[in-house]
Amino acid sequence: MTHPASSTALPRRLGLTGSIGAGKSTVAALLRARGLTVLDADAQARLATEEPETLAHIETAFPGTVRNGVLDRPALSAVAFADPAQLAELNAIVHPRVRARMTVLELQAVAEGAQWVVQDIPLLFEGGLEAGMDAVLVVDAPLEQRVARVMERSGFSREEVLARDARQAPAAEKREKADFVIENGGTLAELAVQVDAALEALGIG
Repeated sequence: MTHPASSTALPRRLGLTGSIGAGKSTVAALLRARGLTVLDADAQARLATEEPETLAHIETAFPGTVRNGVLDRPALSAVAFADPAQLAELNAIVHPRVRARMTVLELQAVAEGAQWVVQDIPLLFEGGLEAGMDAVLVVDAPLEQRVARVMERSGFSREEVLARDARQAPAAEKREKADFVIENGGTLAELAVQVDAALEALGIG
């Protein structure tokens, strides 16, 4: 299920994704520990939403969510995540800016000699970005385990976690589209073994 990269230049792209609470960040840390460059779309989205131009667009679309030049993230989440149309409007503002930032970082990795770059993108399939990846790695875990993790780290209620999970592509669909599935229902050591096996299959490391 390998896809042609969207650019003929190195590096090759390994897409990393997974449903909420699956443990994608833990896998990203393991990949970094193995010397891979990991570009975090969430981190870039946070930086993008600190830019004055982006904030101006958000305030126009979602009045009252920017206060004194700073994004009120809880207020924006309350509005955007309550309505699929509102969320789509927010994504239309933020996602192109995130992709632009990721492209710059990828070019920097090329200049530094990277042959593979990991693109850590929570909504990779939802955004149709898998076509630009040479391979896609999906992290998954049982639903109840995922819900418990998110509740513990975020303070969300079970209903809130399930609602956010429902707005993403189903885990089963992600598994079907993946080149590699990493099962994150066990120990960190078991997780590391699976990561190493995927990298070996790809000829990385």
